[in-house]
Amino acid sequence: MKWIAVPLVLMMVALTGCQAVGGVDISKAMANSTTVKSGESRQSMHVNIEPAKEFATEKDNEIIELINSLSLDIDHAKVKDAQTASIEGSVSFQGTKLPFHLSMDETQMVIDLDGAQKPLYISLEALEGTETLPMMDTKALEKQIEELSPKLLSFVLKHLSNPKNISVTPVQESVNGESLSLSKLHMEITGEEILAMVKPFLTSVAQDEQGLKDLIGDLYDVFYPLMNAMSQMDEVDASGISSLMPESKEATVALMYTTIKTGLDELLVNYDQGLNELLNEVPELKTVFGTNTTFKLDFYLDSELNIRKQNAELKVALPASEDLPLQSVTVYSDSEQWNIGGPVTVDAVDTAGGVIDLMKEDITPGQMLRNFDSNSVIYQLLKDEAGITRKSVMLYPEDESFGAVTVKNTTFVPLRYLSEELDAEVKWTKGSDTIVVIDDITGNEIVLTVGSKNATVAGKEVTMVESAYVGKNGKTYVPLRFMAESLGATVDKEKETGWIFIDRP
Repeated sequence: MKWIAVPLVLMMVALTGCQAVGGVDISKAMANSTTVKSGESRQSMHVNIEPAKEFATEKDNEIIELINSLSLDIDHAKVKDAQTASIEGSVSFQGTKLPFHLSMDETQMVIDLDGAQKPLYISLEALEGTETLPMMDTKALEKQIEELSPKLLSFVLKHLSNPKNISVTPVQESVNGESLSLSKLHMEITGEEILAMVKPFLTSVAQDEQGLKDLIGDLYDVFYPLMNAMSQMDEVDASGISSLMPESKEATVALMYTTIKTGLDELLVNYDQGLNELLNEVPELKTVFGTNTTFKLDFYLDSELNIRKQNAELKVALPASEDLPLQSVTVYSDSEQWNIGGPVTVDAVDTAGGVIDLMKEDITPGQMLRNFDSNSVIYQLLKDEAGITRKSVMLYPEDESFGAVTVKNTTFVPLRYLSEELDAEVKWTKGSDTIVVIDDITGNEIVLTVGSKNATVAGKEVTMVESAYVGKNGKTYVPLRFMAESLGATVDKEKETGWIFIDRP
């Protein structure tokens, strides 16, 4: 999906420079990439970490091997507009593939994972806090930010020079099965070259008075309404914000320009000396910005300067040590786009059967797990790798409210407290002595009656060592080991302190 690749594209753009090559206007092509258009695409991305053999331990190598096995493959992405899109693809790791289907619009994002009964739902309105700034036109703000991106990028490109190794050649390439005549932009650059481009870039920016003022003005148009809206909020102390509020756009532009210009001039006066001092103080930077750090990029552009395909490889050399047992990290990415600007109908995730709302704070580990097939990849990831079911509870006998008590050589614990600590649901009909505890992980019911040793666990009859009872404080107590083990936990007691540890894997 185009908007997924935008951060990587922008990073690439910052390295390629902006001067025309072989008759291709690179600056215009890069600006096109920041404008969200309708279209379809496919993309893949993976990382390769090279360990430093002299420092990497066996555990380090295991983690590196896991990371190197990770890959993201987007088989089909559809973008209708800036808010409406869908993705079908998979995440792979250690030979295992997890397919997913995601769709979003301006109000929601829905993710369907392989093995799920119901898709996962995220309210984008809640995330964006649309009610936080009721006097702010958020739609207008989004549009302004969208329009600001190409302006900001154009400013940066205007002052960047091209790297030495850059070329454009005509090629015939296949995009989504269609053979196209494209212009191949090829570029290679090292970390050493990247560092050498900084001073000329800053020098050029410092000399562009009108360009800087225009950019500051564009930023003002976006952020002034936001600051103004924040200053009007009742719960916000407006005094601090008001002190930052400029009297006018002209005054702000003049002030900010003077500040930036002065800072750049002062920086450039002693730039070479400052850079040398920094490299001597932090010699690791010489490795990161050395010849072993490389960036290789191929852009395939059509006649309208749309990027139809791209292949990129970014390798960052690292100063290996015991704390950082890595020699390098390489990111690989490739993609192709078609139907750019054409009519697109996204593939929305089906929510007719209900959803799991991730914005709700009361979702328990068991509720999440039971939404997935126990044989599915995501179930194993959540339970075994992420450990979402793991719980630890500590009880101390002298704690009158939540501690354990001993009666007839049997340790008892407040039933509701322990059950809820393990995410179990407790049901007790008023006027009845029967209590039903629902195990969060399995969904099994534990049924017991106050004053009786008889109980059932998942439909099977069991006999407790002692019966549950109601204490003087009104709390219902139940044998600790019975309740903990019925909820899938283990019990250990520390003899020296009396602390009781309850752990659920």
